[in-house]
Amino acid sequence: MTLVYKIARTKEELEKIHELNYKTFVEEIPQHAANPERKLIDQFHDENTYLICLKDEKLIGMIAVRGNRPFSLDRKLPNLDELLPLKSSKPCEVRLLAVEKEYRNGRVFLGLAQLICSYCLKEGYDMALISGTTREEKLYNQMGFKPFAPLLGTEEAAFQPMYLTKQTFDESLAGRVLRDPISFLPGPVVIQDEVKKAFEKNPISHRSNEFGYKMKEVRRRLCKMTNSHFVQILVGTGTLANDVVAAQLSMFGGKGLILANGEFGYRLVDHATRAGLEFAKIEKEWGKAIPINEVELELKKGGYSWLWAVHSETSTGMLSNISDLKMVCKNNGIRLCLDCISTLGAVELDLHDVFLASGVSGKAIGAYTGLSFVFHQQPVEPKSTLPRFLDLGMYAKNDSIPYSHSSNMIDALYEALQKYDSNEYYQEIAERYGYIRSRIEEMGFSILTNPETSSPAIMTVLLPPHISSKEVGDDMVLQGFLLHYESGYLQEKGWLQIACISKNERKNVDKMLITFKLLLQQYEIKEEEPSL
Repeated sequence: MTLVYKIARTKEELEKIHELNYKTFVEEIPQHAANPERKLIDQFHDENTYLICLKDEKLIGMIAVRGNRPFSLDRKLPNLDELLPLKSSKPCEVRLLAVEKEYRNGRVFLGLAQLICSYCLKEGYDMALISGTTREEKLYNQMGFKPFAPLLGTEEAAFQPMYLTKQTFDESLAGRVLRDPISFLPGPVVIQDEVKKAFEKNPISHRSNEFGYKMKEVRRRLCKMTNSHFVQILVGTGTLANDVVAAQLSMFGGKGLILANGEFGYRLVDHATRAGLEFAKIEKEWGKAIPINEVELELKKGGYSWLWAVHSETSTGMLSNISDLKMVCKNNGIRLCLDCISTLGAVELDLHDVFLASGVSGKAIGAYTGLSFVFHQQPVEPKSTLPRFLDLGMYAKNDSIPYSHSSNMIDALYEALQKYDSNEYYQEIAERYGYIRSRIEEMGFSILTNPETSSPAIMTVLLPPHISSKEVGDDMVLQGFLLHYESGYLQEKGWLQIACISKNERKNVDKMLITFKLLLQQYEIKEEEPSL
């Protein structure tokens, strides 16, 4: 039996909710009066979020979540907050748990329990309250609900006030069988056990010989895997690394050229603007390649001293051709700078003839977010006119330890780099990308970029105009799959992305794809606006 769990949004889904509500709370549990329409619209309908379980087009289970007070329990228990064993900063009320009789099995109820937990965590609720029918008290206990007040209602329809927290859920049957979310995000990636273990070592001083050796070895490995002469390791994100690149460019004078065909190309424009650099830019529509002959024609106009581009544009999934950029810059005597934040560790990199390049620890490499890298091919001296934190020369002069460093972060990075002793990891990412892309295209959906210009790190799935990428992404989260859709630039364009850099087993990839297909089939059943 294949089930789909999601948030109810369409008029058809809401009508089915009213019908199941009637069958459960009028015909089965005599809580409300009968009516000829055989539909029961909840008194808080406009404030409810309905979490539902579907089998094909049939609604077989539902539950309503509401965060506005007063709750229905507030009316029955005026001293509700005093009765609760724990204080809650953001509670919600869970009501109308209903499942069609023929589907009242452990799988459906556990699925709904996990759905509640996922939704509440995503929305920031720290406690869920419910009036659970005494007929299903054992079931509620298996879901993690705990009683906290006397029975309510009548002898025919008695209800037990109960509460649920993350802790009580984790300790319940439903919580024990819930798997961790499976990530298809561009970062952070799934941290492997050996990397976690390295991170958990006792910290040591960043001035110790032991730390200095580990730093030296990490830098050696980074240079080897990128064919670079030098690399400096900074405490900060990729934004810091690109600010350091911009600061170095400010020391050379001359005009630069920036290539922008996505969010991160335009961020380079912002970095350069803030650094006071003089530059021109070549812009293209997001997801459209910038022809190398157009770049060369611009450079031949003269007056340029550097070119700055994004290697893998995460916002679209497009991969620039490094060889072409190297060639055109070399032919015109231009310093080439690259943002390699999304490709370092995902594709084989040859940064020979690349003047400066940025990277990070927390994406494909698979260490923790918080370290960034600047690769360079020539020795760099400190510049007293630059802020200390942005002065690449200060890092170079002090073997990448001019200021405090975390030994835990370096230990984790050291361990994460071990897998690059061979090219196998790059092949795994490429194969995972090819497999997912082919399956998505078999479903009838297009990928924004052509295979020839695509990064194996991430793909942008183009959904039909009537399907909201946010709603699909939200529903995938509720079923335990993390796709990339919450960034503002993606929501503006209605795009949804699947990253391929986490080491997910094929069976989990298949589960994600099956769930994605089933969800999209539900969206395709009826193209209609949500009910008002």
